[in-house]
Amino acid sequence: MVRQNQNHTLALRGALRSNGRSNERRLIAREELRVETLGRGTYDLTKDVQQIVSASGVETGMCHVFICHTSASLMLCENADPDVMRDLETFMSRITPDGDPAYVHTAEGPDDMSAHVRSILTQSDLNLPVSAKRCSLGTWQGIYLWEHRQAPHSRRVIITVQGAVQGAVQGD
Repeated sequence: MVRQNQNHTLALRGALRSNGRSNERRLIAREELRVETLGRGTYDLTKDVQQIVSASGVETGMCHVFICHTSASLMLCENADPDVMRDLETFMSRITPDGDPAYVHTAEGPDDMSAHVRSILTQSDLNLPVSAKRCSLGTWQGIYLWEHRQAPHSRRVIITVQGAVQGAVQGD
């Protein structure tokens, strides 16, 4: 995966009034991941997302993960047993098979429309709570990109982290 540092820190302004701490500030940080897929399958983004959240300095807040495509998706899923991913793919291939003669949109091949259907049945974004500079995931949860096309693709994933940071603000 390639990490791009475009507009990493978008805004850093104002003291939080909700808890009365004058040294606590709000931060919004944005970073983009480029994921080079090898074709249909799942790609674990957990480590990359956690590193971005940690580097942002946000201690408590939210992490929004968004995929900029209509033939791949995101999921929060079991991360311990690879059979879960195989079973999800088996399920999805049954309900939206490639090359279904009912599909009219086949401009990019037999997996084109089924990839679009798969992406709308899953998710294009995830909202995750942040605590102690990490996404608050359950023990067996991982963040995954699910590539729905058969061929390799370059995928863009935008991670936006917002919330409270402790300490002095640069530029104040």
